[in-house]
Amino acid sequence: MAPLSRSLLAVRVAAGLLAVAAACAATAATVTVHVTDADGKPLPDAAALLEPVGPKMAVKPLADVQISQARRQFMPRLTIVTTGTPVTFPNFDTVRHHVYSFSPAKTFELKLYAGVPNVPVVFDKAGIAVLGCNIHDNMAAWVVVADTPWFARSAEDGRARIDNVPAGNYRLRVWHPGLGANVEPVTVPLALAATDAAQTVKLPVSVQP
Repeated sequence: MAPLSRSLLAVRVAAGLLAVAAACAATAATVTVHVTDADGKPLPDAAALLEPVGPKMAVKPLADVQISQARRQFMPRLTIVTTGTPVTFPNFDTVRHHVYSFSPAKTFELKLYAGVPNVPVVFDKAGIAVLGCNIHDNMAAWVVVADTPWFARSAEDGRARIDNVPAGNYRLRVWHPGLGANVEPVTVPLALAATDAAQTVKLPVSVQP
């Protein structure tokens, strides 16, 4: 049998890779989580995490994550990162800030500064970190550090969309700042097939902090 030409071999390899990608896509699903408050109203800024039942998944740190300060507020209000993610805290205000967290998940201080600190803060432990400013007591934000690659933050309509989730058994864990940093997320068992799924989660929250 004559050897394959390089061009024909390249075509077959590319076709094989596309077939593998298509097979993987066919076994993955999109999970839409509709988060509501105690009155059934859409709840934005909730963290929805899908944790596989069984051994923990290896996660990669995210890149280029920022929590800025502008108009004397943290932006965004809630950030979800994977363990090991470095986060920078640029200050776009004309006043200096003193950013801190005393949470078990991450303890750090960025003492009075303007501009961008030289060294990012690495969130290396799963959990919830509450951020504050020693100068402006009204400033608050939350960082949810996840040990799973499947997560999303709910939008203004209360919906969080998690894409490319393989079929399997999961724990859906949903948390909102109104619950308090020391309160465990609401957990719902979820068995996923290779089809899209939707789940509504009502949290005992009535007033956003």
